[in-house]
Amino acid sequence: MKSVNAKSTFASATHIVLPNNTNTLGNLMGGQLLNWLDVIGAISAHRHCRRVVVTASVGKVAFQKPIKLGDIVTIEAKVSRAFTSSMEVVMDVWVEDHITGKKKRHNEAIYTFVAVDQIGRPIEVPELVPESEQEQERFEGALRRRQLNLIMAGKLSPKDAVELKSLFQ
Repeated sequence: MKSVNAKSTFASATHIVLPNNTNTLGNLMGGQLLNWLDVIGAISAHRHCRRVVVTASVGKVAFQKPIKLGDIVTIEAKVSRAFTSSMEVVMDVWVEDHITGKKKRHNEAIYTFVAVDQIGRPIEVPELVPESEQEQERFEGALRRRQLNLIMAGKLSPKDAVELKSLFQ
């Protein structure tokens, strides 16, 4: 199967925070951000394998700062690593102040998607080839996160988590 570089999996989307997206404090509701992340993450995963993908897990979402009414939100997503049928997608959330135009990284998220066939069975995806330093760091981190998740799910023995053990030796 052909390998894919991380740049070709890049996807982004921009939204403006409207009143129906906010809570009573005028902040973007977390569920709305999760939805936006899910959609753009799925597009990134689809670009990697060119198949239907489904959300397998939401591994990390960090709500570091509130996003306010009127702010302009841009989500950037890239596949960080592909496994047999799954792909980890890392997303950065950038917020542009609608008055000053200043942009800041506000949040981040890591989702896992699985490629499926027409009846919903997992199928193989191409290998990912990281190129930049950041892509390489995210690629290596993805294996450690996967091993930790498999240990917590009881699907991998801690003694078999070679990548995790290497952090402590």
